[in-house]
Amino acid sequence: MSAEPRINDRIRVPEVRLVGPNGEQVGIVPIAKALEIARESDLDLVEVAPTARPPVARLMDYGKFKYESAMKAREARKNQAHTIIKEIKLRPKIDPHDYETKKGHVVRFLKAGDKVKVTIMFRGREQSRPELGRRLLQRLAEDVEDLGFVESRPKQDGRNMIMVIGPHKKKAEAKAERAEAKARAQQDSGPASV
Repeated sequence: MSAEPRINDRIRVPEVRLVGPNGEQVGIVPIAKALEIARESDLDLVEVAPTARPPVARLMDYGKFKYESAMKAREARKNQAHTIIKEIKLRPKIDPHDYETKKGHVVRFLKAGDKVKVTIMFRGREQSRPELGRRLLQRLAEDVEDLGFVESRPKQDGRNMIMVIGPHKKKAEAKAERAEAKARAQQDSGPASV
């Protein structure tokens, strides 16, 4: 069955509860009379509640209604926040400066409201020392605990160890904060006085 409501001649019931173009109740009328009223007012008869007894039909401009509902759906999709999983790869014997750089990336991702998948890659003999990787992941989790939480504990996956850190803030909240900060910065800089 189609999700589209039935309109005009496609409505196959003997009578409908008719609602006018401004939302006023017309009453229960035979389908022929409802179609006649629709033609006279140059509108469509749209079945809005097919399961009601009798079904509810409304007089409206169906093309305009479809366009407006498509625009609302597009706007809702545009404002929807998509959580992205960012990935950071580390090695067990990482240099302190490199660790700080990678930690900075994790902090940036968490502030933006994204999840971070931290992967430690083991090579050769490093595979026999998984505790080094576990310690490194634990240290990273403690360093960023004010921005995020460990969503999935460190797991060994072949030659890699993986941990997922989720943000405390939702993506939409982070986006709203960034927009607010940007607006504040523009307001502070303001137009230069002459």
